[in-house]
Amino acid sequence: MKNNSHKSRRIFLNKGVKATLLTALGSLGLVKVASKINANSSEGSGDMVELMTTDGTLIQIDSTEVQAMPSAHTDEVAYNVREGMPNRKFVMVVDLAKCKNALKCQQSCNKHHYITGENAWLKVYEMQETKDTAPYWLPSMCMHCDKPACVTVCPVDATFKRRDGLVLIDNDRCIGCRFCMAACPYSTRVFNWSEPKQEFTLNMDMINHHPSPEHGGMPSQIGTVDKCDFCPHQIVKNELPHCVTACPNGVFYFGDKYEDTVTNGEETLRFSQLLKDKSGYRMMEGLGTEPNVYYLPPTDRLVEFEEGLEFYNEFQSVESPEE
Repeated sequence: MKNNSHKSRRIFLNKGVKATLLTALGSLGLVKVASKINANSSEGSGDMVELMTTDGTLIQIDSTEVQAMPSAHTDEVAYNVREGMPNRKFVMVVDLAKCKNALKCQQSCNKHHYITGENAWLKVYEMQETKDTAPYWLPSMCMHCDKPACVTVCPVDATFKRRDGLVLIDNDRCIGCRFCMAACPYSTRVFNWSEPKQEFTLNMDMINHHPSPEHGGMPSQIGTVDKCDFCPHQIVKNELPHCVTACPNGVFYFGDKYEDTVTNGEETLRFSQLLKDKSGYRMMEGLGTEPNVYYLPPTDRLVEFEEGLEFYNEFQSVESPEE
């Protein structure tokens, strides 16, 4: 497929049966296309191509019935935020042994997504199984499930799952029914009941724009649902999510499951080996949602448990990322 003259898919526009192009194009091998054709067309150039129909029958089609279209694998095709990145599978690993509730992750997420108060997408909870066991801090965010219940119940396709594992919300489509919030077993979604009380000045290029996955870092909108998005506006630039880079203790690891690597910005590790060595697990595994956020248990702690910082109140101001 390196030959530029053949960097295209071919689609047939006329009436007829669906077919797959079977003609070998030099050293390129077989090129597949699916479309509608007219096998009995009397007009044409006389230059025929051989096709195979869906039932396996070989037929001859005039080349004039073919229209070239850009391939999805060429640089000419723009990044589609609803489709995501092909051949990628993004995962996050949270090392509970390192978390001391510094809340830098939450602060950075709030700052770059223009979030305030209790609507924070990332929350840190104090956990303790029993009074006889040691407490620990648990960062909680959207799990970006492979089988997300929130996507199934959304009536307007506002919540959707990308091919690279990210589950996102299109706020331009969201009607505020909150079905997704009821379906999410992790309670990681928030609803904007009122206009966000963001005490900062927006950049001029953000004025008159609405929140959407393709415009990362946009202000929240009243009457819509929000949640952690794994920072797709960072990923498309080959950069780490804001929570990962902001954490002073290296709690968050982010990476590609297919490449079997994750990084916290300071060290890069084998994803599978990290889970094996540290007994990694997923939340509520029995539900069958198959989340893409993994946790490492708080054993062999690198930091002592502390009370930590107080949760940001609703009226705390958030600085602009450009400041």
